[in-house]
Amino acid sequence: MKSDRFLPRDYEQETLVNLCKSLLTQIGEDPNRTGLTDTPERFAKSLRFLTSGYQYSTGDIVGRAVFPETSSGMVFVQDIEFYSLCEHHILPFFGRAHVAYLPDKKVIGLSKIPRIVELYARRLQVQERLTAQVAHAVQEALNPRGVLVILEASHLCMMMRGIQKQQSKTMTQFHTGLFETDTNIRDEVRGLLGLNSRLHP
Repeated sequence: MKSDRFLPRDYEQETLVNLCKSLLTQIGEDPNRTGLTDTPERFAKSLRFLTSGYQYSTGDIVGRAVFPETSSGMVFVQDIEFYSLCEHHILPFFGRAHVAYLPDKKVIGLSKIPRIVELYARRLQVQERLTAQVAHAVQEALNPRGVLVILEASHLCMMMRGIQKQQSKTMTQFHTGLFETDTNIRDEVRGLLGLNSRLHP
């Protein structure tokens, strides 16, 4: 993905800049003081970048990177770093995604799996939905015999406010096909991640 595709049209940028100035004023700040004069512009660009996933679809990301393959062994991409924004508080949550699938005569370019994670992470999200969307995207692109997605994340809305638990992590999983019906295959992935003692079938 080219970074210039994230840049908004001028009037959209101006709208976000004005909203940020208003927000700074509402919390008692002066948006014109030294140190804040460029903040609204930076905020607008950052927000557009962090929500740039709305501008793309799975098809845009995958393109023609689906290839015929006779091997039926599990494909497993782990420790995919991601950053997203919680839709409830517009605060970041971040962590690692682990994606496994069982091919059915087709495989996807390995770089496309992290890009799919990134596509859906760069939207306002909840972790549960993000997990499911990644799984559905891989399922839709390949129609494999099964998909398993596990996300481990830290949420700043839990760490900085509310219960203020800095060490807490949230784990979510979503599975389709054989990963849903065959616990042995599902446990194989969990075992590779050392999660069997922490996740139930």
